[in-house]
Amino acid sequence: MLKHIFLTILLLSGTAQAADDILTLDRSVSGSFQSSFPNDNNIQPDISDFKVINTVLMSNEIGERWAVLTVENLASGQRTLNQNHLLGLFANGERMTPHTFKRKFSANELLSITIAFGESKFPILEVYPRN
Repeated sequence: MLKHIFLTILLLSGTAQAADDILTLDRSVSGSFQSSFPNDNNIQPDISDFKVINTVLMSNEIGERWAVLTVENLASGQRTLNQNHLLGLFANGERMTPHTFKRKFSANELLSITIAFGESKFPILEVYPRN
């Protein structure tokens, strides 16, 4: 009997933890976002030929931050987008690169990608490149 109770408690705790992992939409952003956080260390993404068309920001109860980006390659040739070409601006003014990723784009290609920023107490306000 005690074994069954223990297994039930273990199963329920696993289910509760799984619920904390579920991502929910925070908001969708189209176009540019204006903010005035200081950037004393001049943190910038690497220069690239990419433009973020829109962003859907997501998070979960444990503070993981994710973004679905629709990105356009503005170049007339193939380019590779990686984490150094993008920065996330958080609600405390911190700027962070996403976790490591690499995606090839054909000339003038438009793609949606999902990227992770790890855990943060503060939500992401925007994700942006530098042209």
